[in-house]
Formats: sequence, C-alpha cells, structure tokens
Amino acid sequence: MHYRGRMADRTTSSTTIDAGRADVMAVIADFPSYPEWAGSIKKAEVLSTGDDGRPLTVRFVLDAGMISDTYTLGYTWQDDESVSWQVVEPGKMISDLRGSYLLADKGSGTDVTYELTVDLSVPMIGMIKRKAEKVIVDTALKGLKKRVEGR
Repeated sequence: MHYRGRMADRTTSSTTIDAGRADVMAVIADFPSYPEWAGSIKKAEVLSTGDDGRPLTVRFVLDAGMISDTYTLGYTWQDDESVSWQVVEPGKMISDLRGSYLLADKGSGTDVTYELTVDLSVPMIGMIKRKAEKVIVDTALKGLKKRVEGR
C-alpha cells in the first residue's frame, strides 16, 4: 500500500475552448456571473480588487450536494496565462481549497487545465471527497467552455 503526498492529492482535468486566452480569462474573472454557469456555485461576491481591476478576494456560496459551505478565496493572476487561488477565510466544512486554471494557446483556441484540492474539516471518505472534487472540476470546465463559446 502506498500513500500519496499532499501535492499528488489533487484533481486535474483539461478541455479545449474555441476562443483566445483573453476571452477565456475574462469569463474566469467575472465572478458575479458564476452562478449562471459554474454549477455548484450559488453566489460569488467580489470583496476586493487589485490595481489591474481583477478580483483579489471573492466570497463564495457553494452547494455541491454533500459539500455546501460559504468561504472566501484569495486570487493570484498571471496575465492571461494562469490564475490560482486558496482559502483566506475557511467555511464550516471547507478548511482549505486551492486550485488553478492554466491557459495555453492551442491553434486558434485555448487549452484550459483546472486543478483543485479541497480539504474538509468534517470527516469524509477519501473516495467520496475525490468524487466531489471531480464533479466540481468537470462541471466548471464544461460550464466555462459553454459560456465562453456562447458569448
């Protein structure tokens, strides 16, 4: 039996979106619209923005079936190449949540890779937690693709 290290314990998925990186990043940065496409996100409120106008902290209301909570994430933006986030104010269930979107040019489109790790303050079987992560990641990528391509 082998144990995975902290870094390996994450869910990763990718999709190709038929749009440029700037268009994809614009949708990712438009947090108030997340409830319209991001599945389990019921509300997203921007609490602070950086000098470039991009959100720095965002409060989320999440309802992903077994995991429902309110928490605040802090964001780090790298132009239109990537954005990463981590919990700055945990919720009742979610003790840590960190992730990233990585964007890469792919022909006339953009390859988007989403990585996510969720840590819970409540006991949950690893297999169920991973399934919840996968549902969140897959739903977000499908929603993001549909949203960007439908603009």
